[in-house]
Amino acid sequence: EVQLVESGGGLAQPGRSLRLSCTASGFTFDEYAMTWVRQAPGKGLERVSAISWNGGSTYYEGSMKGRFTISRDNAKNTLYLQMNSLKSADTAVYYCAPLDYRLRTGFRWGQGTQVTVSS
Repeated sequence: EVQLVESGGGLAQPGRSLRLSCTASGFTFDEYAMTWVRQAPGKGLERVSAISWNGGSTYYEGSMKGRFTISRDNAKNTLYLQMNSLKSADTAVYYCAPLDYRLRTGFRWGQGTQVTVSS
């Protein structure tokens, strides 16, 4: 069973930085591309970023380009998201998942980590 534990969120002022972490278990982490998604209050899930199994290829949603950096440490089964130049629009609960989570029967999200950007 896939288990995902996100951490690192919190309250940050606009322009500051946060680093999110996601520890994965229950599947062979280093064989799968991973993704970060977020859900702002009253809105649906939004893809933030994705990374290939070996970290060689990355993707960022438009507004995150140049501000966020996704990375992974396969030895630690951990996914990261470095978020710089935070904006109030980045306020959301952030979740990680295997990129193919929609295809996984019974997939369950982790608890997520809350990011609040406010002065």
